[in-house]
Amino acid sequence: MKDMSYPLPAAGPVPAASSRHAVTLLFRERHAELVRLAVLLLGSRPAAEDVVQDVFTRLCTRDYLAVGGNPLAYVRTAVVNGCRSALRRTSAAGRAGERQNLLAPVAAGSAEDEVLLAEDRRQVIAALQALPARRREVLVLRYWLGLTDTEIAEVLGISRATVSSTAARALAVLARHLGEDA
Repeated sequence: MKDMSYPLPAAGPVPAASSRHAVTLLFRERHAELVRLAVLLLGSRPAAEDVVQDVFTRLCTRDYLAVGGNPLAYVRTAVVNGCRSALRRTSAAGRAGERQNLLAPVAAGSAEDEVLLAEDRRQVIAALQALPARRREVLVLRYWLGLTDTEIAEVLGISRATVSSTAARALAVLARHLGEDA
């Protein structure tokens, strides 16, 4: 997936009109991607949409957007952090069992293929949801969004080596959980 640059200066505040324009561009071009990211981290489409909407609302209500560098990485980080907060709230309220997996269906050849694909997807998503948050985040960012280890490290605020080792451990756990040879 290509990474788009938005016309923001490297440092310092951006005038409100430019900031709103940059946020509008990000929203138009990346909203669906960010919602899918949040769905995979939260397991709930409504909660994912709420998190992404909150991120964009906060960006729009500020007079200045001073993210410098890469606004898309900033927004991805904000979505991941919003998902972490939502999971903490859900956990604290004792409603962790209410999380759902509401991924959009993928077209398959026949009805039988669709049933098998849906069952495989349910198993993979269940295994993914059972992972600790950081491992789940690394795998989703790597395999769903196609980010490099360096980009994942930037989004999560960890080192590239930590991304690599976390991904390897997460894949090993998933393979064991799904009964595959690691």
